Amino acid sequence: MVVLGSNVPGERGDAIALKGLRIAVAPGPSPVFRQFLIEFGLEPDRDVQIIDLPHSEGADVNFGMFAARALDGGLIDGFFANAMGAEISIRRGIGRILIDVRRDGDSFYTVRHFTFAALITTDDLIARSPAQVASIVRAIVKVQKALRANPARAADVGKRRFPSDAAERIASLVERDLPFYDPRISEESVAGVNRLAQSLGLLTAPVPYGQMVAETFRDLWTF
Repeated sequence: MVVLGSNVPGERGDAIALKGLRIAVAPGPSPVFRQFLIEFGLEPDRDVQIIDLPHSEGADVNFGMFAARALDGGLIDGFFANAMGAEISIRRGIGRILIDVRRDGDSFYTVRHFTFAALITTDDLIARSPAQVASIVRAIVKVQKALRANPARAADVGKRRFPSDAAERIASLVERDLPFYDPRISEESVAGVNRLAQSLGLLTAPVPYGQMVAETFRDLWTF
């Protein structure tokens, strides 16, 4: 999501509103955000100043919440981060969502599949320990089933991972995002990742679906 300060102009879904702004992005997602800007005719660092927030990459740091504090302090005009950071900003009255590529219509179709959550391992481990890998896949599917049945269970983990003001909101965030909790990896998603990798110069040609996804475990993805 792209979150802007509550006093920063811009209509929902308008990527051009980012022009001239200071947007905080974590180093990992930064290449994705840069390509996102290019897709909408904006040049990173010229049209949009991309801010790297010091001390935001610690193992115990949630970037979205960290960026929300920077937004509150006037250090940035907005940030590109997760739903928790967006929720904290909205609840505190300091920010609002400018763009949610999952919900904001077909204009974001090309960037919607640039990245997605995934469990990644090596072909060697799959060959040596297929049962172990399968058990992990089953566990992920089981957890997603449990959250679909009772999103409130997320609060148990949230209390161990987030400060109290954020932990109390984790269950509502999970419930809102349940439509996007899906263990399946579609060919459309793989095509999007390939497109991003090629645009960044990481690949010269797309990687076939079967070489990127462990289809051996495909039958385990179903709810």
